Amino acid sequence: MKQPRAWQRMLSGRRLDLLDPTPMDIEISDIAHGLAFVARWNGQTKGDFAYSVAEHSLLVCDIFIRQNPKALVKWHLAALLHDAPEYVIGDMISPVKAAVGPGYSALDERLTAAIHLRFGLPAQLPMQIKRQIKRADKLSAWLEAVQIAGFTRPEADRFFGKQDPALLDGFPIQLRAPMVVRDEYQTKCQALIAAI
Repeated sequence: MKQPRAWQRMLSGRRLDLLDPTPMDIEISDIAHGLAFVARWNGQTKGDFAYSVAEHSLLVCDIFIRQNPKALVKWHLAALLHDAPEYVIGDMISPVKAAVGPGYSALDERLTAAIHLRFGLPAQLPMQIKRQIKRADKLSAWLEAVQIAGFTRPEADRFFGKQDPALLDGFPIQLRAPMVVRDEYQTKCQALIAAI
């Protein structure tokens, strides 16, 4: 019996095996392009453009740096890449991830490990760094919820936790064209890789 196809051809020409990804099949240009066209919040945001995972990742990186000013540059890169697998598996809201079950998480973990290794990060991040990135991710979700997804502040507090008031007004969200976001994501990633 023939095995189902489990790979995707990327714009770089790479062939990425989704079930067994290798670091050599990962290119930052593919990640940047894919994430710039993947909408967060299932596209249910205000504005002329969808709020992309690339835009979210740039925001999480900025928040992480502000919250952890002494963090090594490699951890800045880890924050920028925290949702990188979504360039091929897409973004799902938490209730859908829960319904899909552990298969989604396993796929995400394999892709994350390959991406990390490709760019000189450990396959598994230290728990403290994961927690710090998650903290930045939660603040980003709170800001997105209130600024572009129609949540009230009390609703955002309930779903994403109360946030540091000093940071709530420091990160205005602007929706931009995918190609602009793609280029900024790729440039930032390359700069961080060069600085490690």
